[in-house]
Amino acid sequence: MSEEKKPRLLVVEDDYENQKFLQIFLKRKFDLEICDNSDSFYEKIDKNNFSIILMDISLKGKKDGLQLTRELRQKEKYKNIPIVGLSAHAFQRDKDNAYNAGIDIFLTKPVQNDVLMDTLLKALEQKK
Repeated sequence: MSEEKKPRLLVVEDDYENQKFLQIFLKRKFDLEICDNSDSFYEKIDKNNFSIILMDISLKGKKDGLQLTRELRQKEKYKNIPIVGLSAHAFQRDKDNAYNAGIDIFLTKPVQNDVLMDTLLKALEQKK
């Protein structure tokens, strides 16, 4: 029996505990890569073809998730990829900023496991 090819998911998350949890939880449905800053982000984006991105908004380092999202939307290869934003900041201006940067769906931490999985799968379906 051939296993259906899993969609490739890039998780951009700088918190190690969150990375570990997301890896365990999401690997059932996704072929998963994780990066934690803009340098490793560019490396992964250039070397892989992703189906969807889970983008933490607050990242350590030079660039945050909004800047990375804006840059992705400028690239032909990734301008239509579904990007789900994840943030501990739940103010309306944070949501507005995320949507203006090109985030498709905005979730706030902590997010329930089933909500996260459903959101990622729905975002993939909508972009097909």
